[in-house]
Amino acid sequence: MSYQSELYQQVILDHNKKPRNFRPLENPTHSCDGHNPLCGDEITIYLKLNKDMMVEEISFSGSGCAISKASASLMTTHVKGKSVEEVKIMFDEFHRMIRGEFDPDKNKHHLGRLTIFIGVREFPSRTKCASLAWHTLICALDRKGEAYTE
Repeated sequence: MSYQSELYQQVILDHNKKPRNFRPLENPTHSCDGHNPLCGDEITIYLKLNKDMMVEEISFSGSGCAISKASASLMTTHVKGKSVEEVKIMFDEFHRMIRGEFDPDKNKHHLGRLTIFIGVREFPSRTKCASLAWHTLICALDRKGEAYTE
């Protein structure tokens, strides 16, 4: 097993067992429910944006597979303190990376530790698990007021 594969598994297991920011957020300014019917993942993203449109607080609740939960956990830790514009750039890079359309090793990016999910693109059926939290975050930011279904 490669070092990258082993690290991927360790990070997924850690964030699945001890997810960060896993709780409903009181009085969010934005929220959205997301659902992946293929594997049954369900998630709610809660946000508090400040007057400068920066992510002041973010959390999630719900249930899902290890990849879905770990992705949401890492996402919430990474986007806190970022502007809405930065979050949307990260969403685009993350989404393209897991689909095999963006290589963070060859391109400048804003993903930090989120690049650990690059291995998901080897399992196309799991890309929706990894991206559900991200799509739900964008749904919350866009204030669509409707649930997101992957």
